[in-house]
Amino acid sequence: MSRLQNSDFEKLALPLLDPLYNFARWLSGDPDEARDLVQETFVKALRALGSFEEGTNFRAWMFKILRNTFLTSRTGLERRMTEQEDETGLEEAVVTLDNPELAAIRRADTDMVQQAIAGLAPAFREVILLADIEEMKYQEVAEALSIPIGTVMSRLSRARKQVREHIVQAAGGKP
Repeated sequence: MSRLQNSDFEKLALPLLDPLYNFARWLSGDPDEARDLVQETFVKALRALGSFEEGTNFRAWMFKILRNTFLTSRTGLERRMTEQEDETGLEEAVVTLDNPELAAIRRADTDMVQQAIAGLAPAFREVILLADIEEMKYQEVAEALSIPIGTVMSRLSRARKQVREHIVQAAGGKP
């Protein structure tokens, strides 16, 4: 049973800094809290480095620590107690060429998707962020969230459906 050293930790963890921050930002909704969560995640991971078994999924382990840190934070506890409702978004637009108007439309489309994801219940938001935004495999998502892979697939399907419905509704009901 091989253990990671601090030098190995740096090599594995530093590339995860931005993805962890992005996930924390989505979870907390606050850039300062997201930075604090990532910092606390790195501290906890370093302390627990001796318990990490080399050859297992380091990325999923780090995301799991981040999620657990968030869930035990004040904001995380508050978010788990409340459900967020869908928000209305911006009108649908097709992007084909680069010009200032189309760049604005591209941002609007991104904003619409972000609003749709932000409106998801936390369990669905976590799965769609890890699978679709962070491009984790289903098994990695299952490990990071400590849920069965079937639950990952079910939640992801439902989350994607809710995002599509939000976008259709925001676009005035046009598919």
